[in-house]
Amino acid sequence: MVPSADRPDEVKFAVPLLDADFDFTKLVQGCPWRVPQKIHLQVIFPISRSSSYSSVPSAPRLKLISTPDLKSLFSVEDVKLPPWSNGMCLAEYLPALEESLNLLVVEASASIGARRRFIEALAPTFGRPIEADPIFCKRATVLSISGIFTFLVHFAIPLQFPKQQPVLTLQSSQHCNADGTPITSPPINDYPWSPRWDQAEMVERIYDFLTDECQNFKKFCSDAITQQK
Repeated sequence: MVPSADRPDEVKFAVPLLDADFDFTKLVQGCPWRVPQKIHLQVIFPISRSSSYSSVPSAPRLKLISTPDLKSLFSVEDVKLPPWSNGMCLAEYLPALEESLNLLVVEASASIGARRRFIEALAPTFGRPIEADPIFCKRATVLSISGIFTFLVHFAIPLQFPKQQPVLTLQSSQHCNADGTPITSPPINDYPWSPRWDQAEMVERIYDFLTDECQNFKKFCSDAITQQK
């Protein structure tokens, strides 16, 4: 027998999730991934050193892990793991978890389409973006002009779009810091937003917001230049 002092404190293993032949690249047009993307459930069962065996084993520690590239599509950290009931075995636990993952995959695929339509909706109002993420559609940049003030608007579009609104960052084309770096605004996400609006209305509301906000940003840039002198 193995002395109790030499016994491991836990047993750790990983369980592959979703179908073995599930291909995430089919969800993303033009996907650059060359390595198959996988999701595993990391399971850590504690081992009691007590000489008496409990009739109900301790609940395991559970964590979802995935291949790094998959974070461009969705984050497994956003998945709320189902609760583990006393006396449950892994075979009972996995179906509910895989159902949640399948739903997340469907939502992630739909979100790419929604983000793409949002970027396409920028053109009629802001003009065609000068930069955009053509695959995962997570970012776009447009050039804007207010009078003689020229600036860029960077859109960081979250994976949870449209539930979460894009984060805007303004960047002056005419003002630089002492080190020559263009002056940028703090991230902006406190503008009017509703996930129920269509993409055209989302863009129009952002445009209306920036009509006033760009004046605040222009003053912010001028003040920054004054402080450098």
